Amino acid sequence: MTSSSFQRTLTLPAAVCEQAAQHLEQAARRTVDGAGIPLKAFRAAADSDYTLPVSVVEQAAGCLLVLATETAQTVRPSVLRTTIGVALSLRDAVQAVHRPALTTRFW
Repeated sequence: MTSSSFQRTLTLPAAVCEQAAQHLEQAARRTVDGAGIPLKAFRAAADSDYTLPVSVVEQAAGCLLVLATETAQTVRPSVLRTTIGVALSLRDAVQAVHRPALTTRFW
């Protein structure tokens, strides 16, 4: 299977996009490398029905995990759980896109 068979964009729920944008703003303020591009994309996501390039969603997930690591000792546990939860939601969405669809023709 080649990479061209995978989707290049994915559509996320509005709530996930809004939470991701909030956390990416924090990441950008803390100067987490690479947070600027996904932040701009997630801010503009409402204009595109919350459809984002897979690579941007993957980058956002990584930035949020870095943010969680950097702030783990200084934020409330609930804030940390929320940040990690959003990052994992983004990561799961990317993994779902990369997983080949199961077909029954070979069974």
